[in-house]
Amino acid sequence: MSRPPTFTPPPGARAYSLRTARGEFAVVDAPAADGVPHQGTALLLPGFTGSKEDFNPLHVPLAARGYRTVAVDGRGQFESGGPELDESAYAQEELARDVLAQAEAVGTPLHLVGHSLGGQIARAAVLLDRSPFLSLTLMSSGPAHISPSQQQRVKLLRDALSVMTMAEVWEAMQAMEPPEETDTGGLDSGLDDQEDLRRRWLGTKPAQLLCTGRQLCVEPDRVAELAAVPLPFHVLSGARDDTWPVPLLDEMALRLRARRTVIQGAEHSPNTDRPLETARAFADFWDDPAQGGSQGGPQAIRGNETAEGS
Repeated sequence: MSRPPTFTPPPGARAYSLRTARGEFAVVDAPAADGVPHQGTALLLPGFTGSKEDFNPLHVPLAARGYRTVAVDGRGQFESGGPELDESAYAQEELARDVLAQAEAVGTPLHLVGHSLGGQIARAAVLLDRSPFLSLTLMSSGPAHISPSQQQRVKLLRDALSVMTMAEVWEAMQAMEPPEETDTGGLDSGLDDQEDLRRRWLGTKPAQLLCTGRQLCVEPDRVAELAAVPLPFHVLSGARDDTWPVPLLDEMALRLRARRTVIQGAEHSPNTDRPLETARAFADFWDDPAQGGSQGGPQAIRGNETAEGS
């Protein structure tokens, strides 16, 4: 899971319930910085076991570039409501239609970003209706199902949820994590002994995890469908990813004729591993989404310098 440095929205951002035609969704909404010309708006979708807080490190640098960013908890994620046990409510098309309703409520046209599972939901939304969107960024989100090792982890989680409560599963997961994984950053991390991560886990509906976990394990390759949509695409990832191997993401970018960015020093969650570099890559793409497809090779971003190659 992404481990944000803090669950507190950054200065200037507002947490509230966004009312849509398909219900209310918890969001963190950060306007463009004062005195900076407004360049556009982006809707940010988190990944499996994630939440809107995963994007907290991106709001301030993107606001400085003139972008309003709205990060959302999907149906059944953390602070957005959803049924506890009815998995049909979390079918991919249902979640995609939620995204279209969220976009309408935020105000269109806008840029769409999906992290991991959120990328596949974003893709499904674009395939239903591209008209609300100016561009689509797939962050650490691959062309089809997740890797075999990650499928095994999801199966273990689904098996555990069939016989244990969410609280019991949390305790079991903590017992299995190595010490460096349960340490979320020390005194400056903004997390009180992982209480925020635990609160997020307990707020997520088990049916949401069961259904979306299954989706991740069986998702078909829909890249050809997406490539037929006349929209600018951006494929961004860390330099290492156990969920979808980086060469697979390189190939997907080529098939989409997408801009390709590799964030050096980041893994599956560039948004929390290297937020400044990730925010810069987003804003550079949004400033001119039609510029820089993958035919020029992946763009590797290291700190404050940009170089060609991966």
